Amino acid sequence: MTIGEIESEALRLNPSDRARLAERLLDSLEALSDEENTRLWADEAERRDRAWDTNGDAGRAASEVFRDVRARLE
Repeated sequence: MTIGEIESEALRLNPSDRARLAERLLDSLEALSDEENTRLWADEAERRDRAWDTNGDAGRAASEVFRDVRARLE
Protein backbone atom coordinates (compact mmCIF):
# COMPACT_ATOMS: atom_id res chain seq x y z
CA MET A 1 0.00 0.00 0.00
CA THR A 2 1.40 3.42 -0.93
CA ILE A 3 1.45 6.47 1.34
CA GLY A 4 -1.16 8.05 -0.95
CA GLU A 5 -3.46 5.07 -0.51
CA ILE A 6 -2.98 5.11 3.25
CA GLU A 7 -3.70 8.84 3.33
CA SER A 8 -6.87 8.40 1.26
CA GLU A 9 -8.08 5.65 3.57
CA ALA A 10 -7.28 7.69 6.67
CA LEU A 11 -9.20 10.68 5.33
CA ARG A 12 -12.29 8.50 4.96
CA LEU A 13 -12.32 7.83 8.72
CA ASN A 14 -14.78 9.69 10.89
CA PRO A 15 -13.33 12.71 12.72
CA SER A 16 -12.84 10.98 16.09
CA ASP A 17 -11.00 8.06 14.49
CA ARG A 18 -8.84 10.45 12.44
CA ALA A 19 -8.00 12.36 15.61
CA ARG A 20 -7.07 9.12 17.40
CA LEU A 21 -4.89 8.06 14.46
CA ALA A 22 -3.22 11.48 14.32
CA GLU A 23 -2.48 11.31 18.04
CA ARG A 24 -0.92 7.85 17.71
CA LEU A 25 1.18 8.96 14.74
CA LEU A 26 2.39 12.06 16.58
CA ASP A 27 3.17 10.00 19.68
CA SER A 28 5.24 7.64 17.55
CA LEU A 29 7.38 10.58 16.45
CA GLU A 30 8.07 11.52 20.06
CA ALA A 31 9.91 8.22 20.48
CA LEU A 32 12.49 9.02 17.78
CA SER A 33 16.09 9.42 18.80
CA ASP A 34 17.71 12.83 18.37
CA GLU A 35 19.75 11.43 15.49
CA GLU A 36 16.67 10.07 13.70
CA ASN A 37 14.80 13.32 14.25
CA THR A 38 17.72 15.30 12.83
CA ARG A 39 17.94 12.99 9.81
CA LEU A 40 14.22 13.30 9.11
CA TRP A 41 14.35 17.11 9.30
CA ALA A 42 17.38 17.17 7.01
CA ASP A 43 15.56 14.93 4.51
CA GLU A 44 12.55 17.25 4.62
CA ALA A 45 14.72 20.33 4.12
CA GLU A 46 16.35 18.70 1.10
CA ARG A 47 12.95 17.72 -0.31
CA ARG A 48 11.70 21.29 0.06
CA ASP A 49 14.88 22.67 -1.51
CA ARG A 50 14.47 20.38 -4.53
CA ALA A 51 10.83 21.42 -4.84
CA TRP A 52 11.84 25.08 -4.70
CA ASP A 53 14.49 24.54 -7.38
CA THR A 54 11.95 22.78 -9.58
CA ASN A 55 9.15 25.31 -9.10
CA GLY A 56 10.61 28.44 -7.56
CA ASP A 57 7.42 30.45 -7.90
CA ALA A 58 5.65 28.10 -5.44
CA GLY A 59 6.83 30.13 -2.45
CA ARG A 60 5.14 33.09 -0.82
CA ALA A 61 6.63 36.12 0.82
CA ALA A 62 6.64 35.91 4.62
CA SER A 63 4.81 39.25 4.77
CA GLU A 64 1.93 37.71 2.80
CA VAL A 65 1.80 34.66 5.02
CA PHE A 66 1.77 36.75 8.21
CA ARG A 67 -0.88 39.09 6.76
CA ASP A 68 -3.11 36.12 5.97
CA VAL A 69 -2.61 34.60 9.40
CA ARG A 70 -3.39 37.89 11.14
CA ALA A 71 -6.56 38.24 9.07
CA ARG A 72 -7.67 34.76 10.10
CA LEU A 73 -7.03 35.50 13.78
CA GLU A 74 -9.08 38.70 13.78
